[in-house]
Amino acid sequence: MNPLVFGPAPASATAVAADMAAVPVGPDLGAVAAQGQLADLIGALLTIALIVAVALLIACAITWALATTNGSWQTAARARTGVLVALGGATLTGAALAWTNWLLDTGASL
Repeated sequence: MNPLVFGPAPASATAVAADMAAVPVGPDLGAVAAQGQLADLIGALLTIALIVAVALLIACAITWALATTNGSWQTAARARTGVLVALGGATLTGAALAWTNWLLDTGASL
């Protein structure tokens, strides 16, 4: 006897699965009290994050160019890392909203 099996499977397992599939599951965004203010706050935070990422990208790119021109390889390497981090931050910030909307749309259609 298998110790992981606690009993026989119910005869109506397919009926239970069919009942579970008929239950509508979706996000209830109306349950949040300040939904409009929350959406505005998230939009403002995403805008600020994108502005900071682009500003850091520009600053690091300028530093990289100047350090390479002057032969400071250590500073150039750190500035290159800053450029890559700023690009990653801007990409993740920009993709966060699209990914969240995709998840909400997919969840609503299930």
